[in-house]
Amino acid sequence: MDFSLSQQWILHVDMDAFFAAVEEGDHPEYKNQPLIVGADPENGRGRGVVSTCNYTARKYGIHSAMPVSRAFRLCPQGIFLKPRMGRYLDVSKTIKKIFTDFSPVVESVSIDEAFLDISGMQKLFVSPVDLAYRLKDRIKEETGLTASAGISKIKFIAKMASDLNKPDGLAVCIPGKEREFIAHLPVGKLWGVGKKTEQILKEMGIHTVGDLSRTDDEIIRFRLKEHGLHLKKLSMGIDARKVETWSPRKSISEETTFHDDTDEFQKIVKTLKILSDRISRRMLDENLSGCTVSLKIRLKNFQTFTRSKTFSRGIHLSSDLFQTAESHFNDFDRNNQKIRLIGIAVSNLKIRSDINQKDLFTDQHDEKTENIEKVFKNINEKFGSKIKKGIYY
Repeated sequence: MDFSLSQQWILHVDMDAFFAAVEEGDHPEYKNQPLIVGADPENGRGRGVVSTCNYTARKYGIHSAMPVSRAFRLCPQGIFLKPRMGRYLDVSKTIKKIFTDFSPVVESVSIDEAFLDISGMQKLFVSPVDLAYRLKDRIKEETGLTASAGISKIKFIAKMASDLNKPDGLAVCIPGKEREFIAHLPVGKLWGVGKKTEQILKEMGIHTVGDLSRTDDEIIRFRLKEHGLHLKKLSMGIDARKVETWSPRKSISEETTFHDDTDEFQKIVKTLKILSDRISRRMLDENLSGCTVSLKIRLKNFQTFTRSKTFSRGIHLSSDLFQTAESHFNDFDRNNQKIRLIGIAVSNLKIRSDINQKDLFTDQHDEKTENIEKVFKNINEKFGSKIKKGIYY
């Protein structure tokens, strides 16, 4: 294989069952047992979903986004844990620091995956494969966790490659073989194909990436419009996207499904405070602010509504998020129906250049408020979430 300096090389690194792996590292007694991170199953009555699970649990048919009640039915003997986002973020920071030791161009995709532009790094490493193995070894040495990696000159193919040999795997797409490399894969594996799009494609008789690459453009345009044509280009191994040093996430969100449908005002308000706090902590960790705050409400009959407000400048403080969400809720007419799920999302995100932003609702105490929230965030992560101060529970 030609690893010449002139060739573009992109590495995608994806941690293996990240949340569950962190829990296994902190609790060795969980290893080799089915471990599920997500909502409380409550003896099969839980109404949340699985965040992730280890590979032992996956043997029972459990996967992320599955209703936790179904996961409990599939594996009642499993260990079910609530997520510890503060802990996962700490480990993620360690891993992302390792990335910067291997490439100056790193695009963080989520808490547990990233793209690295490793073009020209042969000056420091024998080959992209050598670099990938060394990076994986560093992660294992410093965190005890395994990662899977994919290498290609095409960005999305590097991502698809990292999923081929999990866990602790590595796959390389040889330049010029991109179309052949992905042709046999299920069309649902293609980056950008969600559940609804996958179903439409299958209804069209398109089951593999190769099938999509051979489908007439007009047929695809008729069913999926311009997005379908974009997917066809990907299926042909065409993707000009580069690794960006910072690619803003679209939104940060948190939501809760109530154990029993509720119309208790104080319970709903308390939940909004908790969700606002969680989002604010995540935004503080990532140095983000957002201009749009949305409230999501799902009623007992499963009707779902969203109410949004966009501000001229970004916010990140829990108090601001809560006030906006509470205002949305107070203005929402639910016709006396009980609520099944409630959530908050912040979008139009940007890096906070002004850490000491002025509060939206008053022009005083904002710096003091942020400092207080940071202190209690640190206390909360160190000692747990039982401290009852303001919005911390």
